Amino acid sequence: LFLQVFSLLIVAIGVYARVQKATDTVRDTFLIDPAVILIVVGVVMFFITFCGCIGALRENIRLLKTFSFSLTLVFLTQLAIAILGFFYSDQTRDALERFVKKAIVHYRDDLDLQNLMDYIQKEFQCCGWNNYTDWSWNLYFNCTHTNPSSERCAVPFSCCTPVPGETVINTMCGFGVQTQNYLEANKSIYPVGCADRAVMWIDSHLLLVGALALGLALPQVTAFNPLT
Repeated sequence: LFLQVFSLLIVAIGVYARVQKATDTVRDTFLIDPAVILIVVGVVMFFITFCGCIGALRENIRLLKTFSFSLTLVFLTQLAIAILGFFYSDQTRDALERFVKKAIVHYRDDLDLQNLMDYIQKEFQCCGWNNYTDWSWNLYFNCTHTNPSSERCAVPFSCCTPVPGETVINTMCGFGVQTQNYLEANKSIYPVGCADRAVMWIDSHLLLVGALALGLALPQVTAFNPLT
């Protein structure tokens, strides 16, 4: 019942976030829109928890079977994704690169994508996907001479290394960085790409990743057969 109420809250947040956005949101960011993802996850979660909750209260065999089947399907999907991600790591990396590239391209067009990229770059201390020059994919940060933007050859301030004792964030610290070489850029930003940082993080947190995966799997396995 708690998860059922929580799923409705997720749907409400997703709908609110989607409504608050401009109506001219770029179409090809729809599938990676966090608001849409929240709505989809909330709806699926509500359906599964509804079947389990009402099925248990009313002792309805059909609802309980639907609940069990849904959990099994979700678990097998997660298992398939994990296996495919392990054996097809190159394809997984390419898919993540396409996702990050879209987020960079539409960084100024979608506030959710902007916040997501800023969070990733701050947490992983990275910039771009391969390196900081990837920000030329963005219309405003593009480093070509024909770009009239005031942010030409810049990177977002989320790429910048923090200055000790700084009380006011310098949002212009990444200006002109793309014209610098790696050693020069390293003085003011994190020049390493987020792809390498993510691999390093996973390698150094394998135990945590395994524990989280096990923690997600165990409740689903124990709830496979509610009829018993």
